[in-house]
Amino acid sequence: MAGATREALERLTGRVALITAAGSGMGLASARRLAREGAHVIAVDIDDARAGAAVEAIEAEGGSAEAAQCDVGDERAVARLLTEVRREHDVLHILFNHAGIPGPAGLEVEVADWDRTVDVNLKSAWFVSSYALPLLRNAGTKASIIFTASTSGIVGSPSAPLYSMTKGGVVLLMKSLAVTLGPEGIRANAICPAMIDTPMLPQFFGREAGADIEDFKSKFMSAVPLSRTATAEEVAGVVAFLASDDASWVTGVALPVDGGFLAK
Repeated sequence: MAGATREALERLTGRVALITAAGSGMGLASARRLAREGAHVIAVDIDDARAGAAVEAIEAEGGSAEAAQCDVGDERAVARLLTEVRREHDVLHILFNHAGIPGPAGLEVEVADWDRTVDVNLKSAWFVSSYALPLLRNAGTKASIIFTASTSGIVGSPSAPLYSMTKGGVVLLMKSLAVTLGPEGIRANAICPAMIDTPMLPQFFGREAGADIEDFKSKFMSAVPLSRTATAEEVAGVVAFLASDDASWVTGVALPVDGGFLAK
C-alpha cells in the first residue's frame, strides 16, 4: 500500500462487507482491499479452504475478516448464510455479488450446464441481494450493493451467448435495484470488467476446443486502447471506490473496467 494516504485507508472503517467468490482472483483482491480500508470482510466461497486462506491473507495484513462456505447458486444455502450473518452482525454496509462462472461456449449446451451458469451468474445475484436486503437497510445511507457483470453484459459475446445473457441480466437487475432502493439511500452499481489477469482467465478463453489462449489475449490487447490486460488489484480499487462515500452520488451505473475496450 505504498503511497496510499491515511484518509483513503480509513474510508471503510467500521463497515461490514460480504463478498462472494472471495477466495481467488478479483474477489480475493477486493476482499483484501476493502479490509485494508477498514472494513470487516465476510469472505464467502464455495471452497471452504479458499475462503479460509483469504481470511488468513487479510489478517496477515492487519485486517479483520471471517470465512463462510456457500454455494451461492443454491438458494437454501444462501438463506442459511444470511441467517448466520444476521445473527453475528445484524448489518451489512457492503455487498459485493462477485460469484460467476464462464459457462459453455456456443448455443449447443447441455441443460445442466445452462442451469448451473444461470444459477451462479444470475440467480445468485438475485437471492443474495434479496436475503441481504434487511441487513443493508440496517446500514441506512451507507449501504452499497456491487455486482460483477462484464463487458459481455453490455455488448454481445460472439463466442459465449449464455454468459452474455446472464451478465446482461445482472446489469438490469442492478439498475432495477438502484431505482427501487434509491429512495432508501441504498446504492447499487456494477463493474463490467474485460480481460483481467486472474486464475479464471484460461477458463474463459479456453472454452472452445483447440482455443489458443495467448492468441485470444493478443487479439484482445490489440483492441484495447491501453494495450494490456488488467490486474485483479486494479479492479479491486474500483470496487473500493463504489463501496465508499466517495461514490455517494453514484448509483445505477454499469461501469466498464476495460482499458477502453468499449470506447472504440
